[in-house]
Amino acid sequence: MHGVNPAAPAAVPSSPTVPPAPAVTAVSGTPAAPDTASPAPGRVSAAPGPVSAADRPAPGLPRALLRLSRPYQWAKNPLVIALPAVLVHQDAARTALAVLWATALFTLASVAVYVLNDITDRERDRLNPAKSHRPLASGALSPRAAWTYLAVIATALAVGVALASPATAWPVLAYLVLNLAYSYRLKHVSLVDSFVVALGFVLRAVQGYLAIGARPSSWLLLTVLSSCLLLVLGKRRRELIDVAGEHRPALAGYSLQLIDCLTMISATLTAVALGICLTAAPDASGTAAASAFLTLTVSVFAVFRYLQVLLVGGGGADPVRTLFRDRLLIGCGVAWAGLFALLA
Repeated sequence: MHGVNPAAPAAVPSSPTVPPAPAVTAVSGTPAAPDTASPAPGRVSAAPGPVSAADRPAPGLPRALLRLSRPYQWAKNPLVIALPAVLVHQDAARTALAVLWATALFTLASVAVYVLNDITDRERDRLNPAKSHRPLASGALSPRAAWTYLAVIATALAVGVALASPATAWPVLAYLVLNLAYSYRLKHVSLVDSFVVALGFVLRAVQGYLAIGARPSSWLLLTVLSSCLLLVLGKRRRELIDVAGEHRPALAGYSLQLIDCLTMISATLTAVALGICLTAAPDASGTAAASAFLTLTVSVFAVFRYLQVLLVGGGGADPVRTLFRDRLLIGCGVAWAGLFALLA
């Protein structure tokens, strides 16, 4: 009797294998860390649904609040706020306390903005593979806990501003007002969204000037604005490629061609404004002049390298990780520190 051999295992149809996404290789022979903030272009990720805290291991409230505060982003505050003190060449001991206080205020303000953005964007963040792991989007933290944490941060910030006096801390207040408008409306307006983010760093630089009692330099502020626009546009470019605007309505007003044109304009403006800022000092002779020229050279190279990482290496999804994980950009930062020390 011919039939199916019961001892023979039933054939199981094999599932189609999905080839792994190609790894982004380093550019110019320098190993570049993978940009984990964005999936590889061309891969379609299923939008994760809401995940409750009961469905996944809870990381603990303190850890969730720390993740909500994004501590890896805090480095932006001292770097920009201290820049005026470095360029003005004031006594470091006399200005250190003022710069630290201004940095603390802007750190609290930025944490408040991060928390508010995550509260208002938690539904959209679930559609973004790179943001769905955030505490509110993933369900690891409840909105009620986030609102309570925001109230604590806002109270501490109000006390800090009162101690510093609103007359000298008005950039922090302007930053909060600007980002409140950003969270509820301006983030959805193309071009305006990028300028609002960049203006937040201009306000940090102004706060740095107020902290040391110096007059702001228009060229330095223009440098900060254009360089931040360069970074923000790079982030928008990656978002446009990775998720096609599903989680950010403002991306509908961008295209790769437009962003690439604006990126080139921002890069050129950054180099020109910084060059004028560094060479416009009254003492343009000797060691100071040589250091200023070398600083400008390193700065232009850093702009070129960032464009290479963005357009060739596929980076730029998270500007902070891009700047602090690329070896050549880190080397530029070390060179800047040494050259600024010579300028001082």
